[in-house]
Amino acid sequence: MTAFSPKPQIDTSRPHPARVYDFLLGGKDHYQVDKDMGDQLPSAVAQGARHNRAFMHRAVAWVASHGIDQYLDIGTGIPTEPNLHQIAQRAVPAARVVYADNDPIVLRHAEALLISSEQGATDYLQADVREPGVILDHARSLLDFSRPICLSLVALLHFVTDDQDPYGITRTLVDAMPSGSYLVFSHGTFDFHRPDDAYSSRIDSRWRSRAEIEPFFEGLEIVDPGLVPAPRWYKDTPAPRDEVSGIYAAVARIP
Repeated sequence: MTAFSPKPQIDTSRPHPARVYDFLLGGKDHYQVDKDMGDQLPSAVAQGARHNRAFMHRAVAWVASHGIDQYLDIGTGIPTEPNLHQIAQRAVPAARVVYADNDPIVLRHAEALLISSEQGATDYLQADVREPGVILDHARSLLDFSRPICLSLVALLHFVTDDQDPYGITRTLVDAMPSGSYLVFSHGTFDFHRPDDAYSSRIDSRWRSRAEIEPFFEGLEIVDPGLVPAPRWYKDTPAPRDEVSGIYAAVARIP
């Protein structure tokens, strides 16, 4: 059921977001061009990778604690344990998870994303968020769209430029989710540090202000503490260290 492509082609001449992210998290699945880019980033951006990953862990654990047993994670990135399905299945062993990413190097590691609990299930699709219909069609093969689903768009939409309609893409995905679903969302920002022109020039991206991120949640019920810097989002856990972060984060319920 997993959509694999033969011999994925990896461009090592330019940095790729998933590989730069892997470098910033201390992983090993990146190339020198990705390390060079990571070394150039402002500290708030570099720390944002760690903040973002920790937010995902807290947010998914909180959603799972409310009994949500279906997850659609788009922009998965290179597997770094614990992965989303491992977090969810700790609380809900029967949780079913569909991962999607457009990076061929993630495809090479997809088997790590498919090691599910015995009761649950995972699936991986090589696809781009800019084609939400393709992702939704595939997700319906594993997930029951008559019951609540957690949609994860974590550190993804800042790689969708304005001309590619990030708000419309998000609305298409959110509108497909049944009532009672959740959106786990994070997005890069330069609100707290200087813009990085070198990063933007080599990786297509559009880091947005808080005012520009708020419309992604139009019509949704944002969970406390709201849209905040990633280290400030926590519930039912000790407060993380409050550091300057290049990431805004929020969880919202779909009414």
